[in-house]
Amino acid sequence: MIGQPLLATQGLTARYGDFQALFGIDFEIDKGEVVALIGANGAGKTTFLKSLMGLVRTGDNMIRFDGVPTSGLAPHQIVKKGIAMVPEGRRLFAGMSVEDNLLVARDHGRRLPEGGRGWTINRVHDLFPILRDKRHVPVESLSGGQQQMVSIGRALLCQPRLLLCDEISLGLSPLVIREIYAALPTIAAEGTAALIVEQDVGLAQSASSRLYCLLEGRVTLHRRSADVDRAEITKAYFGASEHAMA
Repeated sequence: MIGQPLLATQGLTARYGDFQALFGIDFEIDKGEVVALIGANGAGKTTFLKSLMGLVRTGDNMIRFDGVPTSGLAPHQIVKKGIAMVPEGRRLFAGMSVEDNLLVARDHGRRLPEGGRGWTINRVHDLFPILRDKRHVPVESLSGGQQQMVSIGRALLCQPRLLLCDEISLGLSPLVIREIYAALPTIAAEGTAALIVEQDVGLAQSASSRLYCLLEGRVTLHRRSADVDRAEITKAYFGASEHAMA
């Protein structure tokens, strides 16, 4: 990777009390890049995302965003820095309309960049047109795929430079998954990097430029997505001690 990455971790460790969940994670993502993070259940993928968001305590100087350490910052401070998360399970505000869910993010996220386009509710509607039609509908009455679109739109309205996506295809039909993943190139074209945690290896590979695999809290594979084959991924998933770098 040429120049300073947008976000980098070095020797990242994370714990839940006495239980150590991550062991020495080295990771980088550049502006406008889409990177996939794969691994079996319990591999540490969600913990890694939570560490980046300040939801899990990490050591000093283990995470740098734009070259500046973020360890120790509260989640709302990290959002203000330019990182937003689409959590597993969506976690929308029940009893509120689609529009109100989006307005919460618009009013409490980062301000629109000066001189830049940024994300507005109209632009979210352009990305996911069904949300314009459903804007006054309570979110709990939407389909799972539509709720996921609201969750992504809500994160984008925080004006992130890095979007963290945790299992955004989980429980959705293949047609809806294709529609949601088709939005990623548009998001990346705005200069917003995306880190996608994904169980579907083929989907992760096709949607990303680079791929990391975690096993028991350690990186077991890092390659360009187009260059890695299924045999390498299988070894990384199930315990081979293989560390590859493109």
